[in-house]
Amino acid sequence: MSWYKNAWDNQSFVNGFMFSLQLAIVSALIGVSMGVVAALGLIRYRFRGAKYVNTLLLSPLLMPGIVAGIAIYLFYLRTENFLDRDIVGTLGGLVLAHICLTIPWTVRLVSASMHGLDPSIEEAARNLGANGRVAFWRITLPMLRPAIVAAALFSFIVSFENLEVSLSLVGPGSTTLPIAIMQYLEFNLDPTIAAVSSVQILLLGIIMLVTDRFVKLSQVV
Repeated sequence: MSWYKNAWDNQSFVNGFMFSLQLAIVSALIGVSMGVVAALGLIRYRFRGAKYVNTLLLSPLLMPGIVAGIAIYLFYLRTENFLDRDIVGTLGGLVLAHICLTIPWTVRLVSASMHGLDPSIEEAARNLGANGRVAFWRITLPMLRPAIVAAALFSFIVSFENLEVSLSLVGPGSTTLPIAIMQYLEFNLDPTIAAVSSVQILLLGIIMLVTDRFVKLSQVV
């Protein structure tokens, strides 16, 4: 228990945990919202170049994290020079990078779920007098709820545990928990890291169990 107390007394771990928690929640909410819209557009509206857009949205899943982190960092530097405005080291720049990591999960899960929906159900609602907006909000969206919740869960985990992208984008005084762990390992080698990691695993496990209690993840993934 002394190692857990040592981790709790380490302010960098506490601050890193709170910052990672807030970052993951914001990134997941925005990323899932944008991902749902993108998935609906790709599945429901056929347009030229849809396959290329889908590949572009899913590309972060195939790209190594360190490559994505360097690419985003270099892109931010070019954008800073063009706009004459700081992006690297700002909270907005970090959130935007994490949103790019969360959107692919939503697009993939929601798109797969939409392929499995029975279109006759929404058609029946329209035949009974519901317009397109009402049919979507009351029929289609509830059927997509398991996929959206699963996307939010995976997006939260991906953002909370990310190290490669965050490493080059965090600003002074803003350190995520994975970066705090890495910095601690530079000068210390003791079971404190194991204590922090076990708390992380326990937290994510509880979140997954609670989520699975209301939305069966096995039906989505």
